Amino acid sequence: MLGEYRIVGRRASEIAASVERGVGTGDLEPGQLLPPMRELATELGVNPNTVASAYRTLRERGVIETAGRKGSRVRPRPASTARGTIGVEAPPGVRDLGEGNPDPALLPPLHEALAAAARRNAQEPGLYGQAPVDAEFGRLARAAMDADGVPDGPVAVTSGSLDAIERVLAAHLKPGDAVAVEDPGWGSLLDLVSALGLKPVPVALDDDGPLPGEVRKALAGGARALIVTDRAQNPTGAAVSKSRARELRAVLAQFPHTLLIEDDHGHAIVDLPLHPLAGPTDSWALVRSTAKAYGPDLRVAVLTGDAVTVDRVMGRQGLGPGWVSRLLQRAVVQLWRSGAVDPREVARSYGQRRDALVQALAERGIEAHGRSGMNVWVPVPDETGAVTRLLRAGWAVAPGARFRMSSPPGVRLTVSGLAMDEIGQVADAVAAAAGRAPARSYG
Repeated sequence: MLGEYRIVGRRASEIAASVERGVGTGDLEPGQLLPPMRELATELGVNPNTVASAYRTLRERGVIETAGRKGSRVRPRPASTARGTIGVEAPPGVRDLGEGNPDPALLPPLHEALAAAARRNAQEPGLYGQAPVDAEFGRLARAAMDADGVPDGPVAVTSGSLDAIERVLAAHLKPGDAVAVEDPGWGSLLDLVSALGLKPVPVALDDDGPLPGEVRKALAGGARALIVTDRAQNPTGAAVSKSRARELRAVLAQFPHTLLIEDDHGHAIVDLPLHPLAGPTDSWALVRSTAKAYGPDLRVAVLTGDAVTVDRVMGRQGLGPGWVSRLLQRAVVQLWRSGAVDPREVARSYGQRRDALVQALAERGIEAHGRSGMNVWVPVPDETGAVTRLLRAGWAVAPGARFRMSSPPGVRLTVSGLAMDEIGQVADAVAAAAGRAPARSYG
């Protein structure tokens, strides 16, 4: 069953460590079937409960998985190549519409905000033992969420949206648990879910967000968590509408023990109102990153949620990095107070280019989606062919494989690097490369 590798140990911790060593060295490969607990207990001369404890530890660590009478196997490893590396390198002379970065021209200069934070630090040095959340940062962040109808909850600060989502998932779930995710969805999130040993369950969506029937199916099937992008969904640009939010809250009310995570990274770059889903479930979290509006390198995101969730996140954070730099938090406060970013102008700029591209594609008979944010999703019958033909035409786009699980093929175009007078050229190239695709939901 195990070839030449022999599991050894007398205590549960020793047996678990022996299996982990075999996995680490490659002697136990992904999918390798482990001996039944009683059989291994007899071989090692220990009580079957000892082996059961070892296998339980290995499951909790995400090393093995158990499928009832089919036995326990070494879990498949997360993909060694992240979805973010699935892309097309733009050679010289080719315009890159696949990176997904914000328009640098819409990002505020940071020198004054950082200088202000440094001056305050000179007066009030940041030291060990101080509160992890700057008081003014917390007040302003909470006030903005109150204005958008986000339920009351404590505020934490993380190093970006993905850091927050990872910490919330780890606070509630264990390897093997199922998580309902949008499909197509954020590639980095799909990588993260798998890397944590969790099982992603695809949920189809349309321009108004996840389809309620799909969410109900996923939760009824055992998914313990649901992750939803409220606005500027990546890659489709979907935004949860008021009516869709009402439908989704009704579904969540049927599954009150579900962990709900909302990603509102579109805050301050979209002009559509937020329709939060939080309320029907016991555990919830909403995260807002400063990346798209103020700069990806700030690495500051606001997290709120129920008291237990936020307390667990902050407790674990305190044992690792401790806190997100209060210098950066104070710099963000300065940016907020100074009005360095006009959300209406940013939303107008992205919206003008996005809407123009969607309209130009429609005029050429091409289905495209982009209700909010900076991305446009174009379903195509042949993803590889479309990407290749666009590259030859001088445009690099993001392959849909970076974002898809079971949804149909497509490509993502980011409009942040486009000028208005280039919209027609891009639309012509996409029309030539993609062909027609019938209207449908993304899943």
